[in-house]
Amino acid sequence: MKKLSYDVLREINYQEYLLESAPERILQFGEGNFLRGFVNYFVDLMNEKAGFNSKTVVVQPIAAGLADMINEQDGLYTLYLRGMENGQKVNRKRVISNISRCLNPYNEYKKILELASSPELRYIVSNTTEAGIVFEEDSTFDQEPPASFPAKLTRFLFERYQQGLPGFIILSCELIDNNGQELKKCVDKYITHWQLPEAFAGWVESENVFCSTLVDRIVTGYPRPEAEALNQENGYIDNLIDTAEVFGFWVIEGPDSLKQELPVAEAGLPVIIVDDHSPYKQRKVRILNGAHTSMIMAAYLAGQNIVRECMDDETIREFMNRTIYEEIIPTLTLPEAELKEFAASVTERFANPFIDHSLLAISLNSISKWRARVMPSLLGFCQNTSTLPPCITLSFAAMLAFYSRGEELHEDHLLARRDGETYQIKDDRWVLEFFYENRGSSPLELTALVAANTKMWGRDLSELTGFVDQVSKYLKMIREDGMRKVLEEVLA
Repeated sequence: MKKLSYDVLREINYQEYLLESAPERILQFGEGNFLRGFVNYFVDLMNEKAGFNSKTVVVQPIAAGLADMINEQDGLYTLYLRGMENGQKVNRKRVISNISRCLNPYNEYKKILELASSPELRYIVSNTTEAGIVFEEDSTFDQEPPASFPAKLTRFLFERYQQGLPGFIILSCELIDNNGQELKKCVDKYITHWQLPEAFAGWVESENVFCSTLVDRIVTGYPRPEAEALNQENGYIDNLIDTAEVFGFWVIEGPDSLKQELPVAEAGLPVIIVDDHSPYKQRKVRILNGAHTSMIMAAYLAGQNIVRECMDDETIREFMNRTIYEEIIPTLTLPEAELKEFAASVTERFANPFIDHSLLAISLNSISKWRARVMPSLLGFCQNTSTLPPCITLSFAAMLAFYSRGEELHEDHLLARRDGETYQIKDDRWVLEFFYENRGSSPLELTALVAANTKMWGRDLSELTGFVDQVSKYLKMIREDGMRKVLEEVLA
C-alpha cells in the first residue's frame, strides 16, 4: 500500500470532503495528537460547512517532531472520533485536510519568518504543553530559532510589525489558567528584555488579541495495536492516525468581533466565543475533573479498576451522579440546564468503550487534585446550606482510606494493598511521608491531622462544623465494613 496523499485518495476514488488548496491563514505552533484531534478538526469542519477556506501551516515546537512525516502525507491524516453519544456507541472517521505543510524551525527558521509577510495570515494557535508558556532569559532575539515558544512568537510578531501589516488573533490552548494572558505576559517580558522599540510594544498591544481558551476533549492519539488493521481497511498507510473521544468543547475568550471572523456557529461546532471563559473553566474543573477525583478512590477500594467499568456499577454510578447533581451543580453559577447537560455528557464520556482509563493512573497526586477540583464544591455547599455534602465528605474519607493503606515508603510511591494485591500510591514526597508516618493512627486521629494540615488544603478544614467527626465516622466504617458497604449505606 502507498502512504496517504491527495494522489492516493484520488486513486482509491475517495468521495468525502477534502480541501486541497486554500490560503494559509493559520500558523500553528504544535503538531501533536491533541491539536490535530481538536483545533485542526474544527477548522476542517469550518472549511467544509461554512466556507472558511483556510489552510494551517504547522510548526513543530521542538527539534524532534513530526514535520517530515506530515509533509510526506501532504498534511493529511485520518481522525477517528469514538465513544458514546445519546446512549449509542459511535466510531466516526474523517480524513483531515486543513494542514498545508509542517515546518521545522531548527532547519527552516527563515521560512517561518517569511510567513510574517503574508497578508492572508490571520490566526496563531498554540499548544506547546503546560511548560511551553515560560519566560527564559537565555532565549535571545538573534537565535535561529529562539529557545522558548513565547520568544519564537515575539520574534515572529516583530517581523510582522516591520512589514507594517495587521496583527493576529492568538489562540492559546495550553493547559494552564488564563493561558492567553500568561502568553502575553511572556511576550511583554521579551520586548523589555530584548529592548525592542516602544512602538512595537504598542503595536503588540493594539493590533493583536491574545485569547485565553478552555479546551475539552480526550485525544487518545495513535492507535498502535489497531493501526495495521485500520490501514488495510482504508487502503493506504497512514502514520499519523489520530483518535479522540466524540465529545469536544472549546471556549474562546475574545471580543464579539471574533464571532464574525470565526464561523463556528455557522459550522454547528461546539465552540463558543465569550467575554469571560472562567465560568466554563469552573464547570469543567468542578463537574468533570471533580467527578473523577471524588469517585476514583472510593471506586478502587470498592473493587473497580477502570473508569468505564464504574459506569456499569450501579452503586458507584449513583454515588457519582449524586455528587454531581446534588452537591456540585448547586454551587455553580452557569444556568442549571447548561450544567445538567454538561453533567449528562460526563457520564457518557466516562462510559466510553474505546478508552481503558485506569483509576490508579487518575489517582496520581490526588491530594492537590482534591484541593483544586473538589474542595471548592465542599466549601460552596457548606456556605449555601450550612450542612455537609454527604457524598463529597465520603469521598474525603475514601481518599484517607486509600492513602493510609501505605505500608512501605519508596522513593516515589507508597506500596499498599487491596484484597491481597499491591498497588502504588503516587504523590509529592512530603505527602507520602505524612501518610507513612501516620499509618497507625485511628480514624479520628488521622482525620484531625489531615483536615488541619494547611499545607495540604491552604486552610484548616477542621473548622468546618462536624467535618472531622463525619469523615472519621466514614473512615472507621470503611476500615471495618469495606468501601462498598459504606457507599450503599450512604446512598440509602
